[in-house]
Amino acid sequence: MGRLRGFASDNNSGVHAQVLEALANVNKGHAVGYGGDEVTARTIDKFRELFGTSTDVFFVYNGTGANVIAIQAFTSPYHSVICPQTAHINVDECGAPEKHSGCKLLPVQTVDGKLTVETIAAYMHGIGFEHHSQPKMVSITQTTELGTLYTIEEIKQIADYAHQNNMYLHMDGARISNAAAALGCAFKEMTVDAGVDVLSFGGTKNGLMYGEAVLFFNHNTDAVKYIRKQTAQLHSKMRYTAAQFEALLSNDLWRKSADHANKMAQKLASKLKDIPQIKITQKVQSNGVFAIVPHQIIEPLQKEFFFYMWDEHKSEVRWMCSFDTQEEDINDFVELIKEKVAQTCQRP
Repeated sequence: MGRLRGFASDNNSGVHAQVLEALANVNKGHAVGYGGDEVTARTIDKFRELFGTSTDVFFVYNGTGANVIAIQAFTSPYHSVICPQTAHINVDECGAPEKHSGCKLLPVQTVDGKLTVETIAAYMHGIGFEHHSQPKMVSITQTTELGTLYTIEEIKQIADYAHQNNMYLHMDGARISNAAAALGCAFKEMTVDAGVDVLSFGGTKNGLMYGEAVLFFNHNTDAVKYIRKQTAQLHSKMRYTAAQFEALLSNDLWRKSADHANKMAQKLASKLKDIPQIKITQKVQSNGVFAIVPHQIIEPLQKEFFFYMWDEHKSEVRWMCSFDTQEEDINDFVELIKEKVAQTCQRP
């Protein structure tokens, strides 16, 4: 029987107690629907305190919806979006960005999940040529799907290049809190100040029950409310979404939760260094550890601590830590790995 907490995804964790409390507190009486309530207004103000007064905030149900709305707001169907091959919009959203926006995704091969100006530039051809889709947006993920981080300077370089070439920069921030905690910076420093045009701000992976937010910086968003409705992302009882973010953004709860998850991943990586049969494949910069593991121990490990394969051909797995991961989880998991390695990998 599997453990109560595994390493499959920070989506699999429970809801933070303070978020549950916020949901209970807002569950009283009636309130105006579709965002016309006081809680939603207060939470939008909190976002503007963190990102700037010209920030427009749109709450949605999930990350796919956030990314779809962000892309649709800036593109037409003849446009294309440049993104890493590993990007969530390319791999894990069932073609939703392409279906809803009509845009073509241009996936870029990377070794660490990160775009650079040089890799983006390779796709800047056929501009003005009607037979080619026209690049209009660059999409990066912070932290990346491989757990790596863009520095603030790297984001600025990409933003500058995008803007010089009449493109917008979208940031998929499903784990934006983990990135800010790891970099030790404010949200605004690596988004608005770095030149990001639109951000998908994640909450579910950092202790929320559900809900994400799409933040637009210094842009006309008159059309976005219609796009949100058409993509079935407008929640009638929006105060329940907003209340969770109000709790997350209060008293640095977002940072405390993300920092804990990051530290647990560092602890896991540190302990794995003592096991020569395990090879960590990416820099451990946030709350994920990617490793090549002897194939024969993967299934036995999954029965105790569930996790996902990342690349079956390379026997590479992904281990994610969450706000509620405990040191005992790390210790027990590493001991189990050592046990399975001893049983199956050192036989004569």
